[in-house]
Amino acid sequence: MPVTLMVLAAAYGAAAGLLIPRPAHRMAVAPEEEWRATCPGGHPITGAARGWLGPGRCPACGAYGPAGVPTAAVTALVCAALAAATGPRPELAAWLLAAPAAVLLVIVDWRVRRLPDVLTLPLAAVLAAALGLAGRFTGDPGAWWRALLAGLVLAACYLILHLVNPAGLGLGDVKLALGLGVALGWYGWRTLVTGGAAGVLLGGLYGAGLLIVRRGARKTAVPLGPFLIAGAFCGLLPAALAAR
Repeated sequence: MPVTLMVLAAAYGAAAGLLIPRPAHRMAVAPEEEWRATCPGGHPITGAARGWLGPGRCPACGAYGPAGVPTAAVTALVCAALAAATGPRPELAAWLLAAPAAVLLVIVDWRVRRLPDVLTLPLAAVLAAALGLAGRFTGDPGAWWRALLAGLVLAACYLILHLVNPAGLGLGDVKLALGLGVALGWYGWRTLVTGGAAGVLLGGLYGAGLLIVRRGARKTAVPLGPFLIAGAFCGLLPAALAAR
């Protein structure tokens, strides 16, 4: 069963990953700009859901942004790892729903240093709703309440860091913390601390590395979102495995 579950999760991740390049291209703009309506070659973006869903490459010129195959591979690996760690537990559905959105957030933040509210806030809501259903199946509603509280706690902690150093941690990171905290809190407070701290540590190490190799200065903006997501992922996997 675990192998079958991993294969199914990987197939789902690959299919979802193929759809990521298009919204990644459209969302990779500055906060004051409108979502992109054309491909890099100037061709209008059309298709399902007002052009948000469709092939990862422009039919006219073959360009959109990050290639679909690598994105699909990464999303497939993430989903397979989550399935391997979680097993056939109800919360796996929540992790698989969140995985493509997390990959999309990583790409957008890495490209333009932005975590769109249209992704971060719905991500938190979807995780809260999905884990609420999971709590009914597991007969442990206390885990859901803890997860909700953990999301608020992590967001509050990141908000304090933002107030102390707005250039180092933005409000987008604070909003992202809502969803990450909900996911981590499902497995307990230790997991929340581990995953939350790991993200900040990874981002700090990356920034320090830029200074060491002289590719950045103290005020160089670092896309912290990818590291916060990676830290949460690293905290979630061992916790999910231990809960089986």
